[in-house]
Amino acid sequence: MPTTSRRERAREERRELILRTARELAETDGWDAVTTRRLAEAVDYSQPVLYGHFKNMNAIADAVALQGIAELTDVLRDARESGGLRGLAQAYLDYAADHPAVYEAMFVRPTALSFGTPDSPAALKSAFEQFIAAVEPAADAETLAEVLWSSLHGQATLNRTGRLRPTHTRARADELVSRLSGNFPALSDD
Repeated sequence: MPTTSRRERAREERRELILRTARELAETDGWDAVTTRRLAEAVDYSQPVLYGHFKNMNAIADAVALQGIAELTDVLRDARESGGLRGLAQAYLDYAADHPAVYEAMFVRPTALSFGTPDSPAALKSAFEQFIAAVEPAADAETLAEVLWSSLHGQATLNRTGRLRPTHTRARADELVSRLSGNFPALSDD
């Protein structure tokens, strides 16, 4: 098996430094404050070095998003395995609250990442598989997983922007889980 050359390792280390620094700047000051100029200064490399790794700032944000999605997948898997659907729901909301800029890169900012298609990156598919696993054996687990994810995303976004009562974050997640689990009266067609 060939070993990675020193040059390749140095390139990967620079790439990781750029992503880590972009993430830190975004968490501190928001994505609007993360420019190639500011990022180049923070990592002590020239802007052309940044462009040697990433086409533009959106590509950097997309790379941060993919890292975040991989992290979120691990968090969701652990939470689902130990706490089922309720654990997954709370873990999703906690991740969004604890990593707002990464969450924004993942699910709010415009992105070139393809969601819900055969061309979607493996990290996206792995994360979505956690939602599917949490709602199986539903008749249409994929659609129910989309309902779960979109509902949690709505809660996470509204929580972050202060549009929902902060004292009821857990109660809303519990209500969602109860309803998705079928623990509610049958709805009438009247």
